[in-house]
Parts: sequence; C-alpha cells; structure tokens
Amino acid sequence: MDRAALAAFLRRRREALRPEDIGLTVGARRRTRGLRREEVAALAAMSTDYYTRLEQQRGPQPSEQMLASLARALRLTGGERDYLFRVAGRTAPASGSATTHVAPALLRVLDRLDDTPALILNSLGETLVQNRMAESLLGDVSGYTGLARSGIYRWFTHPAERLRYPEDDRDRQSRAQVASLRAAYGQMGPQSRAGEVVRALQKASPEFAELWERHEVATRFEDHKTLIHPQLGAIELNCQALFTEDQSQALLVLTAPPRSEGYDKLQLLGVLGHERFPADARPS
Repeated sequence: MDRAALAAFLRRRREALRPEDIGLTVGARRRTRGLRREEVAALAAMSTDYYTRLEQQRGPQPSEQMLASLARALRLTGGERDYLFRVAGRTAPASGSATTHVAPALLRVLDRLDDTPALILNSLGETLVQNRMAESLLGDVSGYTGLARSGIYRWFTHPAERLRYPEDDRDRQSRAQVASLRAAYGQMGPQSRAGEVVRALQKASPEFAELWERHEVATRFEDHKTLIHPQLGAIELNCQALFTEDQSQALLVLTAPPRSEGYDKLQLLGVLGHERFPADARPS
C-alpha cells in the first residue's frame, strides 16, 4: 500500500469535483475548493474521520468494498478506479465482469434527476445506485448481498419481488429476465458471475430452468411499464434506458406524461418516503 500516493490521489480527485457535479447546491459562503471531506465521506458511506485519515496517510488499508465506494463517490473512470485499487495495495477488478463500478457518464446524468425515479443497473440486474424517487417506488435494495444482489436472481427466488408487477405481466417479465441473463452469460462466459447465477437458478427454480432452455436473448427494456406501489396502487410509466457503450450498464429513467394519473402519483410518491424491504444477507 502506497499511503502517500493514495492520499495525494484522493485529495486531488476531491478537489477536482464541484458540488454541482454531484447534484449539491452551492452555498454563498462556501470557501472550500472542490468537495469537502465530509461530503466525500457521506457519498462513500464512511465516517469523516476514516476518510480524513486516508488523506493524511495514517489510515488502515481500505477494503475492496471501501475502495469501490470511494471510486463511486469521486466519480472515477475505470482507469482511475484501477489506479486507486493498486496504490491501496489491492487487485483491480477484472475487466469483462459485471462491474459494480458505476460508469461516471451515467452517474452524472443520475445526479441531476431528483424529481423522477431513476436507477443504474449492471448486466446482472444489480442495482448499483438509485435516487430517492426510485427507492420510494421500488424499495431500497442496497442491503442485499451475495446472489440476492441480482434482481434477476430475486425474481425467481423471492416471491415478494413480483408484487411490484401486475399479475398478468409477470410471465412476460420472467422471460425478459431470463433473456437478459442469457445476454450477460454470452458476454461473460460460464465461469463468470453470470454463470454462477445461472447454475444457482437452475437448481432453485423450475420456471427458470424451463425458460433458460428457450435460448432467448435480449437486453432491451420495455418502453412502457405498470408498477404496483403498496400505497398508491398501479402506476403507468414510460421507461427510457441509456446504455454504456459496452452495454454493461444501463440508466433507467421512469417518467409519466404531465397531467396524467401516473404523473400525479409520482408527485405523491415524492412526499411518501420509501418502504424499506428486508435484505437477504445470505449468499446462495
């Protein structure tokens, strides 16, 4: 671990960011160049003291999970993230995998969306980041670990996952989930995390096993969705997806036409808060 290089890199990247880059309002009395240490710490879900010690070359070696959080908080590119891992004495994540590092270009767009549900997914259906409105609509999924981090895996193993969709749309959604996983499996190979999800689901879900044998492949999201909210009921929404160049991540933005019933329900959603769901912390 190169403490001096790590500290200098963190400080320079923090100073290079502006509050507006991450969706923060700039106060008239702000004097700090770039972000404050406490702002980076909050974005990375760590204590300010821990982050400060890293910048002062006196912190412990960060875990891979902590480094991934820092890379996201500082809006690092893939190359910058790899450098961060290496100066911290860790192995950089392998390329070609279902990365959990959010593409900075998508994150910059998400930072500016606060009045409509938006989230970023990777090719395994893992929610990498979601805004407050997406948490209100879909629940906070940040507590899931192991295979349960994948929305595809949860669809076939967690019955409550299907309650967000109308009953007559669940068969189509099952096929879409499998087709999306088939695309990820083809890209990453049988020994990847996609292969691990496939093998686990073949054992856990007869429905998945039957659909997997159809060899359907697709990565496109439906333009129109009806989602069920526990308090507001059915909400009809338009869904737009913005993909990274390699198709490994997608930003989903859910909107409704002005003056529509869906639009009115989204306005209510903004003041309802979000329902938290229990996280399954047991990898399978």
